[in-house]
Amino acid sequence: MLGLKLATDPRWVNIVESNIDEILTDHAWCEQKAASNALSLIVNNPNYPEMVSALIEIVKEEVAHFEQVHNLIKKRGQVLGRERKDDYVNELYKFMKKDGSRQQSLIDRLLFSAMIEARSCERFKVLSENIKDEELAKFYRDLMISEANHYTIFISFARKYAEGIEIDKRWKEWLDYESSIMENYGKKETIHG
Repeated sequence: MLGLKLATDPRWVNIVESNIDEILTDHAWCEQKAASNALSLIVNNPNYPEMVSALIEIVKEEVAHFEQVHNLIKKRGQVLGRERKDDYVNELYKFMKKDGSRQQSLIDRLLFSAMIEARSCERFKVLSENIKDEELAKFYRDLMISEANHYTIFISFARKYAEGIEIDKRWKEWLDYESSIMENYGKKETIHG
């Protein structure tokens, strides 16, 4: 369903398990950034009421996920660390078209968002199937389902509002690009690292 061309090596979970505190902090900030991204889409595109309503729900879910991760951090006797830079997301951002029409920008922002949700979903699946900590395995299984739903929402609105944009062609370009950068990831205890 997601169409990702490069799967995460399950051995990445060994890296994650070596520093659970680090991945939980990174994950918390990923959730905060996802909420901010959805809010930004609302601010820049208020004239799409159906999309705004769906994005409000995503914002609420992402903030709830942030809280859930924060609660896991506290339960483990830790504190939320400082925000981390997400190199993967920054590399994806470079691929967004920034010189087209407002409509083209919206479509690419939706595809950018769909791509991040797709990769997060895939990573959560790998975690849920391979991490030894049963609480975290269940947690990531539940979040995997939510991320798949967010992916579907973003890709659906991109298709709905494409208006003359070859959406399947552009999505294939996103998948190809994402595959090329993913070769450099899977080596750190971060959600996208």
